[in-house]
Amino acid sequence: MKKQFVRDLRPGKRALGFFLVRYKRLEPFRDRTRGEFLTLILADRTGEILARVWEEAPTVAKTFEQGQVVKVLGEVEEYLGRWQVIVKKIRPAEPDEYDLADYLPATERDVDEMLAIVRATMEEIENPYLRALVAYFFEDEEFVARFSRAPAARRIHHAYLGGLLEHTVEVVTLCRALLEVYPQIHHDLLLTGALLHDVGKVAEFEYETDITYSDEGRLLGHVVMSDRLVSDGIATIPEFPAELALRLRHMILSHHGRYEWGSPRRPKTLEAVALHYIENLDAQVNRFYRILSTRREPEKPWTEYDTLLRRYLYAGREEELSVEEEGPSE
Repeated sequence: MKKQFVRDLRPGKRALGFFLVRYKRLEPFRDRTRGEFLTLILADRTGEILARVWEEAPTVAKTFEQGQVVKVLGEVEEYLGRWQVIVKKIRPAEPDEYDLADYLPATERDVDEMLAIVRATMEEIENPYLRALVAYFFEDEEFVARFSRAPAARRIHHAYLGGLLEHTVEVVTLCRALLEVYPQIHHDLLLTGALLHDVGKVAEFEYETDITYSDEGRLLGHVVMSDRLVSDGIATIPEFPAELALRLRHMILSHHGRYEWGSPRRPKTLEAVALHYIENLDAQVNRFYRILSTRREPEKPWTEYDTLLRRYLYAGREEELSVEEEGPSE
């Protein structure tokens, strides 16, 4: 099947293989008498790379769509510090020519082990209402199947199959550590918020050849969708305490922390602020780790410039200082 991945491409090498078209746009040349060229982002589970079609771009653009897997022949070059593929030939791939697993990255952690952590956390919750609410979700086999496969984001963090489950388990683990330091935090409420804060993401994304937003995800967003799902779950539990429901819903609605980050409310309780910072900590560390571990030139200490973070990241150098195993001199 797929023999060449994005991570294998280097300036001076030929590109010949199957790639996902993540982005596609016709753009005018500076000299508009020359017409238009085609800009593409080609991707697979190892990364993405810019590509250009210079010749007969409008005609070529009609032969395939964004989101399709295509077969590409081209040359890799470096221009203004960025690598790009100059495409010579491109066509849609046939269904039997590629495996979808090559285009969507997946968690490296064991899914069954992570689900065991989720179930153990559910058993740890003593409050009968909160425990029943968590069971409403995680004893539903259809929900668990979707939750286990869903990504946690489209691009920024845990943006791969199983990423939502992985992110949730990591948030739970960090919450347990914080509870050791701050026993004043409501134990059951924090762990319930950790398990349920992102449940709306099971419907926020679509993921076949690429991770994209569903219509509901674009129009509502996972924060609102999570609150709705949790509210629906609360409604199935007789005599669920109104105060407890209010505090939990506030945690979910405020876990992004800031209005400009898509949070309908800012944290106003101890549990809400704890969940916000833990969730963001996990997201940002995962984000940095993914950028560092998938950098195009692993032998170099610095990553390429990240346009969203607006900085280069430093991975360190391979060589280590040698230390002679000798005792101190007299």
